[in-house]
Amino acid sequence: MTLTNPGAAALAGKRVAVVGLGKSGMAVLDVLARLTTAELAAFDVDEARLDAVDSRHVALRRSAPDNEILAREVMDFRPDLVVPAPAIPETGPLFAACEEAGVEIAGEIELAWRLRATDENGWSAPWLCVTGTNGKTTTVSMLAAMLQQAGIGGEPLGNVGNPAIAEITRTDDTAHRAFALELSSFQLRATSTIEPLASVCLNFADDHLEWHGSREAYRAGKARVYDRVRGAGIFPHGNSAVAAMVREGSLADGARAVSVTLGPPREDQLGFVQDAEGNGLFLAVDRGFIENRATHADILFTTDDLRHLAPDGAGLPGHVALDALAAAALARAAGVGGDAIAAALRGYRPGAHRIELVGERGGVRYVDDSKATNAHAAMASLGAQADGSVVWIVGGLAKGARFGELVEAVGGKIAGAVVIGVDQEPWREAFAGADFPVRRVSPDAAEPMREAVAHASAMAGAGQTVLLAPACASMDQFASYAARGEAFAREVKALP
Repeated sequence: MTLTNPGAAALAGKRVAVVGLGKSGMAVLDVLARLTTAELAAFDVDEARLDAVDSRHVALRRSAPDNEILAREVMDFRPDLVVPAPAIPETGPLFAACEEAGVEIAGEIELAWRLRATDENGWSAPWLCVTGTNGKTTTVSMLAAMLQQAGIGGEPLGNVGNPAIAEITRTDDTAHRAFALELSSFQLRATSTIEPLASVCLNFADDHLEWHGSREAYRAGKARVYDRVRGAGIFPHGNSAVAAMVREGSLADGARAVSVTLGPPREDQLGFVQDAEGNGLFLAVDRGFIENRATHADILFTTDDLRHLAPDGAGLPGHVALDALAAAALARAAGVGGDAIAAALRGYRPGAHRIELVGERGGVRYVDDSKATNAHAAMASLGAQADGSVVWIVGGLAKGARFGELVEAVGGKIAGAVVIGVDQEPWREAFAGADFPVRRVSPDAAEPMREAVAHASAMAGAGQTVLLAPACASMDQFASYAARGEAFAREVKALP
């Protein structure tokens, strides 16, 4: 089998502006310079980033002090195509300028599809895509492990891991035969022709509203994951918001809707049934991707294969089981067998800062879920805790979200709350009238996490849990959610 990049011919002589020179932007420049004869220009508000651009392959390099001036610089280049970094907002001047001038926008993910490695018969490695407000990284990592176990895939791509374009355009003998992609709403917004074999949106709740400008625009970005799906549009049973995305979307002719459920599955579903031997196990079974699904089911894995993913001292959270089932559904769409799926899940280990026990002091458990950067993720994290047992550390960049519904939904779990971050007004509103104590750390605090852990420790009693599940982004006071989680663990370890 010989692989080439036939899509490169369509960019011959085109003027392409790459805007934002982070990890994905630099990968785009590298691939375009290597595979095409496009005339390339590089733009960034950070002039220092331009120094890393090879001037031999780029016709123009420009920086500007702000996004508005940068957008004008891009338009002065008279591009045929603009490739924006995921961080560039839909509501910003670049998108508006491109729309006004009729210039096409295509993100790194879209270019990866157009330039994908293809054999002489037109075959290319199938895409299996994951999006959602919460659970994307867990699900795509599980999926990637399944593809690796089956010998057809590698590490996850897209919003996690290496830039997709670098891997998907490979034509060497070790190029993968299936790809697991985590796609954010930012990335999906700049796609228009990708054709996944199967896709899932795990859930939908308000997030990134400041980037998209409205809840409707955010939803439209997520819903793009189902456009042109050739095999299966996968969704969580009972989630009406996501089911509507599938129903209203544009699945390709012949594609089917397949749902996942924590209960016994009907035809065209994957779900759980109790083991008949009465040992307390539940079996994950497939009635969505087998030929005789009207009368039969294939066993994929058991809850015993997920036992190591339960937080210390707690049962397996339902959202973890559902993430594993969604990953299995995507893998089944690519023909992966149950043995490979079960083996991958047994060997899977979640990344740090995801419901991670970092210490215990005086009978109080300290749990780091700094990865819970939105309300939906925080709700899942709190849902795994006992009623009235949580002293909750929250706050950061709210990203346009409000938290009244979240606090109302999880109020029974909370014994107290501590608010950090510079964006505290939404939390002041959400906690108004709360029947538990709320402490606030000044946005100007030199060591905000130290103060937060001290307040939380004073509030918590034996048998309770101090939970860092901020429901907000971290970049107001920390370099990343990982740095925030590390600060939490460090302060917990410093407690008497």
